[in-house]
Amino acid sequence: MSDEPQQQGWTPKDATVVGLGPASAPGKQGKKGKNAGKGRTGRTGWRRVIPTWRMVLGTFLIVALLLIGGFLAGYMLVDIPPANAAATGQSNVYFFKDGTQIARDGEINRENVKLAQIPLAVQRTVLAAEDREFYSERAVDPQAMVRAGWNTLTGKGKQSGSTITQQYVKNYYLGQEQTVSRKVKEFFISIKLGREESKSDILEGYLNTSYFGRNAYGIQAAAQAYYGQDIKDIDTAKGAYLASLLNAPSAYDVATHPENRAAALSRWHYVLDGMVKEKWLSPADRAAMKFPVPQTAKPATNLSGQRGYLVQAVEDYLTNNKIIDENTLAAGGYRITTTLERKKQKAFAEAVDDQVMSKLDKDREADRNVRVGGASIDPATGRVVAMYGGVDYTKQYVNNATRRDYQVGSTFKPFVFTAAVQNESTTQDDETITPNTVYDGTNRRYVRGWSGKPYSPANEDEFSYGPITVRTATDKSVNAVYAQLAMDVGPGKVKQTAINLGIPENTPDLTASPSIALGPATASVLDMTEAYATLANHGRHGTYTLVEKVTKGGENVPVPKVAEERAVSREAADTTTSMLQSVVDGGTGTAAQSAGRPAAGKTGTAEEDQAAWFAGYTPDLATVVAVMGQDPVTGVHKPLYGALGLPRINGGGAPAKIWGQFTGAALEGSEVEEFDLELQEGAEEVQPPVESEEPEESPEPTESSEEPSETPETPDTQEPTEGSTETDDETDGGTDAGGETDGGTDSGGTTTRRRRSDSGRDDGGTDTDDTADGRAGSKPTRAARRQ
Repeated sequence: MSDEPQQQGWTPKDATVVGLGPASAPGKQGKKGKNAGKGRTGRTGWRRVIPTWRMVLGTFLIVALLLIGGFLAGYMLVDIPPANAAATGQSNVYFFKDGTQIARDGEINRENVKLAQIPLAVQRTVLAAEDREFYSERAVDPQAMVRAGWNTLTGKGKQSGSTITQQYVKNYYLGQEQTVSRKVKEFFISIKLGREESKSDILEGYLNTSYFGRNAYGIQAAAQAYYGQDIKDIDTAKGAYLASLLNAPSAYDVATHPENRAAALSRWHYVLDGMVKEKWLSPADRAAMKFPVPQTAKPATNLSGQRGYLVQAVEDYLTNNKIIDENTLAAGGYRITTTLERKKQKAFAEAVDDQVMSKLDKDREADRNVRVGGASIDPATGRVVAMYGGVDYTKQYVNNATRRDYQVGSTFKPFVFTAAVQNESTTQDDETITPNTVYDGTNRRYVRGWSGKPYSPANEDEFSYGPITVRTATDKSVNAVYAQLAMDVGPGKVKQTAINLGIPENTPDLTASPSIALGPATASVLDMTEAYATLANHGRHGTYTLVEKVTKGGENVPVPKVAEERAVSREAADTTTSMLQSVVDGGTGTAAQSAGRPAAGKTGTAEEDQAAWFAGYTPDLATVVAVMGQDPVTGVHKPLYGALGLPRINGGGAPAKIWGQFTGAALEGSEVEEFDLELQEGAEEVQPPVESEEPEESPEPTESSEEPSETPETPDTQEPTEGSTETDDETDGGTDAGGETDGGTDSGGTTTRRRRSDSGRDDGGTDTDDTADGRAGSKPTRAARRQ
């Protein structure tokens, strides 16, 4: 073996042969040697997953070419189409559940005008509301579209990134459906239109095709519908209101939905402030403007009577539940089968006519203010089977069954007790709350445990009851007891229970404080019917439905099914029902016995007697009736003092009588069902303790909370004769004997407030001021009848 060291490699004679070569010799390995055989980049590990700049550039170029090609193809292939069906218009047809036609909503109201006929200030109100950069921007704004899409996806609300040009294309050439294909067509047509027509022509077309509500298409029709003027005579303030309607026509119509006045005002201010910002309006002129209240709507005569209210309610249901877009529905062509039953609808109208309308006197000032609203729901299905909206849609446009601007009064109190059982609540002394729990019914007693402003609500006629059970406090609607009960349960839990039962979360004045028990919230009649239907359905809640089926052009439109879920436990709902049976059997709602069915219910009255309520149910039908006071000219709420020739109207009078007559007629021919109740432990009815001969002395009146206490309720009877007594004490609507005397005239207490007689009820809970036929004065208690 040679003494020379052995070579670790060899050098090929041909330089093209790949080998280790001299560079591979020991001691000569460097950075290049480490990467030998691994290619030129030397990318290893995590670097291999990162695209190179060449890959990024290539991908970008490919995407850019695809976008440009797609844009060119779309621009070439999408032509400007002829006017759509909305431009010519069709009618929607509405049917009862049995297929009988309710109404046809009439022809579209439209009158085109030239842009020069529209005052410049009014044009600018529309631009301030919808598209302030209209004259300087392109036909489409991709950045705004992306921003709107992102805001929608991230939960900031459904927003539009459309320019006025895009909206005009949608209104006149396409439709309102929310589809990708429609948006793509809208994009390309808008670009073409922007190249072929002037901005003025596009704005003129937009103003003549936009929907403003009240079946008004175009700004000229809107000016007539809302102010009875031609558009040339509309000033800036009125123009700002018309421009506000473009965002949500029905929601901002303060005549149709007076409860939305605050939202409409906010939008009106937004428009005017935008004009100031764009220097189209001086701050001084802006400050001097007052909101121009629109005139009462004048519906088509083919929507007279109850038909218009039903159509309006169904339209609101379809649009609010996003089944059909408002503008698309207004374009027409739909056949809509409702859940309403013709027989029950007729029975409701007859009951209102018999118990209220037939008793109105045109020479009696108070009678001109009387309004009635009602709704009825099948608890098992959630279907609305009947609705009473008002005397006549062509005379009174607002639907009394769906409006949300009257306090519900003591009809809210059952929700407080339901919350107590649902949450296994206890008193301040750690006693489980049941119908037999004893509370202090002293007038104006302070609510214990409340950390807010001291609150001490008054009872009816400043009457003090002393120790009293929750059941008796429910019969008599004792405010002192229920305010403390709400505090013991927790006002927040009471509010949530009401929401779970069916009261909308955004209901005005649904505030988590002890006063929530007295019913300052302004839920609608339909809202309250839904909540009471949940109690009737043993605590299972299914959002109400008004629509059975919708078709257009022979194709079905998807209508979501009602999803039923448990709102409260059966024990909580049923125990509440057992207490409300007492109200009908021997409390303030005895007039509801005229239904001839097992019934549970509660009376209530709004502040200053502006509305009287009866909410009740049988095992198979839940119905709520409200009699309201409203000035027919100004729309201001009015007390019902003197209406129907009576000193006062309250829940146990006309509302309970309407309820009884309607329920009896609606269920005629069906089998009588008894309540099947599973009660809370300790909830069984027991004989109430004997009340003291003399009422406890009321403490000195103290400052109550900012929430006003409800107006006390006295019976619908004439001034009691010697020996007669008042039988209820609702500050919200208490004393309803609800009976009839001398052949059926309403009778009841006086306008002035009087202290209750100490013999207002006997120990058995019977009414001492009921019908002359002996039905109530000697009526046995519910416990006795069960025997």
